[in-house]
Amino acid sequence: MRLESVAVIGGGAWGTALAQAAAMAGRPVTLVLRSAEQVEAINRLHRNEAALPGQELLDTVTASTTPVEADIFILAVPAQATRTLLTSLNADLLAGKPVILSAKGLETGTLARQSEILADMAPEAIGFVLSGPSFAGDVAAGRPTAVTLAGDDANLTSDLAAALAGPTFRPYAADDRIGVEIAGALKNVYALACGAVEGAHLGASARSALIARAYAELARMVHALGGSAHTLTGLAGLGDLTLTCTSVQSRNYQFGMALGAGRLTGEILASGAKLAEGVATAPVAAALAKSLDVDAPLIDAVDAFVAGRADIATIVAGLMSRPLKREH
Repeated sequence: MRLESVAVIGGGAWGTALAQAAAMAGRPVTLVLRSAEQVEAINRLHRNEAALPGQELLDTVTASTTPVEADIFILAVPAQATRTLLTSLNADLLAGKPVILSAKGLETGTLARQSEILADMAPEAIGFVLSGPSFAGDVAAGRPTAVTLAGDDANLTSDLAAALAGPTFRPYAADDRIGVEIAGALKNVYALACGAVEGAHLGASARSALIARAYAELARMVHALGGSAHTLTGLAGLGDLTLTCTSVQSRNYQFGMALGAGRLTGEILASGAKLAEGVATAPVAAALAKSLDVDAPLIDAVDAFVAGRADIATIVAGLMSRPLKREH
């Protein structure tokens, strides 16, 4: 299969960074955005100031308001916007083509993973999932980054990873799409919790314990959905969980810090806070855990906290008073 040209649909920070990464790998890239003004600026100045201020883009990144033919498609819109995007696209454009899903989240209402949305809306597309410890600014600036690329066809996944690998961007091929997707979605929920611990000044010990218990809970969710617990030992699991749950660069961690400091979700959103995928994913993850009969006290706690049904003191007291049991 020809894997030369790339179309990245979604002109936010992450989409712009992935376009830059693909260009660094030697691919001609079209970045598809809604704003004609942004398109003109990218094509003329080689910058997307609205998304990544100050970051110069390679000349091989061009922009368009119209989806174009390409060998590889990368979808880089928020998780809750994936179905709307696919509704607006001609499914024939994606038929038989690798479509890389880079959003990390579960769909409100349907509880669907991103690859399930793609299969529903563009069944002839060949779905892949990209996840792992990566911030847009690091990827775009050419700082060393390693991620996981998961797909069903081992050979094609490896070929696709090689096509997108550059001097500073290293995709590792994998075959567990379910595990990679669930890890990517739920780490945002746990990052809200870790941020809240920081915002409430509960200490580094509490945050470390939370990460460890989140890992165990995540393993239960992945197993229940048919994924592999082995996936959690890699970049999409432990790597991404650690990064997102400890860094103030993480939008979800920042949002959690604000919650932990006593602000309400509506107030934070009204102040213009950047999108935190975990806010929308938390109630979906709670519903999914319930449907699977999986014990997920941390997800339930974050859901209650984000919705304003409980404050941090009540949640911590509830978690600390759960029956003692053996760790494994």
